[in-house]
Amino acid sequence: MIREAISNDLESIYNLGSLLHPNYRIINNLKDFLNNNIHHLYVFELDNKIVGFIHYTKLYNSVDLVDIVVEEKYQNQKIGTNLIDYIITNLEINDRIYLEVNTNNQKAINLYQKFGFKIINIRKNYYGIDDAYVMERVI
Repeated sequence: MIREAISNDLESIYNLGSLLHPNYRIINNLKDFLNNNIHHLYVFELDNKIVGFIHYTKLYNSVDLVDIVVEEKYQNQKIGTNLIDYIITNLEINDRIYLEVNTNNQKAINLYQKFGFKIINIRKNYYGIDDAYVMERVI
């Protein structure tokens, strides 16, 4: 089940976020994200356990997909696909979605391309020594 995150979910989201970055808790003040109109957090709950989340920002017609994380043992079960589909379905026509992805993360690139994202730029050394693709999709 996908639902909007609440304050009781933050510890689970921080734990999942640490899979992306060891300092996820320090660099993200999720509590503030819950109380504004720009940041949006949704969780994927399975058997009363949060196994994934998606975080995006929306300002006017520009959407930035900030984070999408699925716990490793739940990957390849369409959870990430469902999270992306959920936000795309709830956006407005003419919204543009942007994201950055490590050029070495072919699994994620394939998922984004399945949803019609196109590579529009490369950011050199965005992930330390790794480059990032900037991808875009127009709703």
